[in-house]
Amino acid sequence: MEPFNGWPPEAPEFFRELEHNNNREWFHAHRDTYDRAVRGPLEALLGEVQDKFGDAKVFRPNRDIRFSADKTPYKTQIYAVLSHPGGGGWYVALDKDGVYAGGGCYSPDRQALAKLRGAISADEPGERLEQIVAQMAGSGLELMTEGALKRAPKGYPVDHPRIHLLRLPHLAAVAPLPAGPWLHTREAKTRIVEGWNAITPLLEWLALYL
Repeated sequence: MEPFNGWPPEAPEFFRELEHNNNREWFHAHRDTYDRAVRGPLEALLGEVQDKFGDAKVFRPNRDIRFSADKTPYKTQIYAVLSHPGGGGWYVALDKDGVYAGGGCYSPDRQALAKLRGAISADEPGERLEQIVAQMAGSGLELMTEGALKRAPKGYPVDHPRIHLLRLPHLAAVAPLPAGPWLHTREAKTRIVEGWNAITPLLEWLALYL
């Protein structure tokens, strides 16, 4: 496999064009660009970090449109997940705007979410989590708040000191890395690994309480 040297300019441009041509005919006509400029570099990157972060799963480009009002067939990003042995995992994505690096536990099932909220509400693990979240913010990682409850989850007071964390349906964060010249060099690997290293304390916390 070729070494990872960043993504070529064709990669973000592929997704920019896909947004306006999201159909099977266009995608198949440009499949070579996707394989060579988008997926190929991602797989090269994942191969280089395998010894430290483990095996990765690259998600397929097709969208599941069975229950969606949006019937466009293809995702406008490529992403991969690397599982942490204790639960959750690291995440990387590329789209027209750049890269997103982070991880955590996204959309856990009901039982796992109950465990997380129990740990968040308890003094020692909850306070440690607040420290981790503050450290992640200092590293440019943003908590994913999509789907957060507007009120306190059942069984928790609305004035709980960590209500902002208890309302979350998942515990994950990403660092947006806007595209620039660095994206086309090995610096892309450095920035992504920095994001993964910054999320690792959260994964270690999840391994204790998930």
